[in-house]
Amino acid sequence: MVNIDEAVIARLNKAGNKYEILVDCELAMKLKRGEKVDLDDVLAVKSIYKDAKKGEVAPKLEEVFKTDDIYAIAKEIITKGEVQLNLDYKRKLAEEKKKQILDKIIQNAMDARTKSPIPLNRLENALNQAKINFDPFKSVEEQTKEVIEKLRSVLPLSFEKKKYKLMVPASKINQVYNIIKKYSNITKEEWLSNGALSAEVEMPAGMSIEFIDKLSKATHGDIYIEEVK
Repeated sequence: MVNIDEAVIARLNKAGNKYEILVDCELAMKLKRGEKVDLDDVLAVKSIYKDAKKGEVAPKLEEVFKTDDIYAIAKEIITKGEVQLNLDYKRKLAEEKKKQILDKIIQNAMDARTKSPIPLNRLENALNQAKINFDPFKSVEEQTKEVIEKLRSVLPLSFEKKKYKLMVPASKINQVYNIIKKYSNITKEEWLSNGALSAEVEMPAGMSIEFIDKLSKATHGDIYIEEVK
């Protein structure tokens, strides 16, 4: 059970009335997302309020919620209502958004001058230099566009594609075919009479080094890879 001093308010307006409970912010959000959590851990107090700050307990719960089960009512308030977010949780959301956005940039971008992938530490240094912050509530797609525009003032980003011609021996197909499909778009595929695979693939330039490394390790170097200019 969360300490009442650290709890936040979850609120639901129903039948013209306001219903509030005091909850653990992170656990309440997990429940709201459909994850399984123990309501005893979520609730700071096993009471339903009409005004939690004043400590005014809500009347006639069974009439509105069709049950007097505190846990059932609390779950409905959390899942259908609004949960206040504390500063720590907002920071956590912002960090999650940051990671997702950086992953997208690393996978899809490269240095426009060197034509090589951009290391994470260099990207994070550029973020600090450009004074970029992450909004916990904006979508990853929307923020990625904004972050890229700001980064371009300090880091030459290019979103080119790279193409490769592959020749995979029949004995190595099982080891690498899923890797090929995961990292690239197969633009041409031909199965040879000896069971080997001849293919042409395309992928974001930022993923190319990892792609080649995984293919080489999976086949112990027994694979032909040629970049197509």
